[in-house]
Amino acid sequence: MHPLTFPQFNIVLFQPEIPANTGNIGRLCVGTEAHLHIIKPCRFLLDDKSLRRAGLDYWQDVYITLHDSLDAFLLQHPIDRIWFCTTKTDRSYWNQRYAPQTCFVFGPESRGLPESLLDSYPDRCITIPMSAAIRSVNLANSVAVILYEAIRQNLPR
Repeated sequence: MHPLTFPQFNIVLFQPEIPANTGNIGRLCVGTEAHLHIIKPCRFLLDDKSLRRAGLDYWQDVYITLHDSLDAFLLQHPIDRIWFCTTKTDRSYWNQRYAPQTCFVFGPESRGLPESLLDSYPDRCITIPMSAAIRSVNLANSVAVILYEAIRQNLPR
């Protein structure tokens, strides 16, 4: 198998709560050459044992930036390159086009992104369609689904 060169995307975790999810997402970011952003506060330390276990020996290779607040992150990135990933919209991620450098923002596992943020940018919200049997898909799985769709759209045909 020949290694691919991936278009650059940004995965943004707003106040993540579960270290194993963040570790899995970090490993995914290394494997897809994505930039991981973490918006504080984080509910765990970045040297947490379960984070490192989920990230395996790849955690040291994660391209990661920490941000003190959501506002600080938003000041550094144009809103037309940001998608807020949420269960609180009907706009499917399937129906959007993603350019390299796009930022995908995911909320904390227990509550998602703040409603005030989603209300401020309703046209920048996307969701993963799912049955009514569940409230949401696991965070790490959600990141993988959306990130790989963005990559698929941008690979040479």
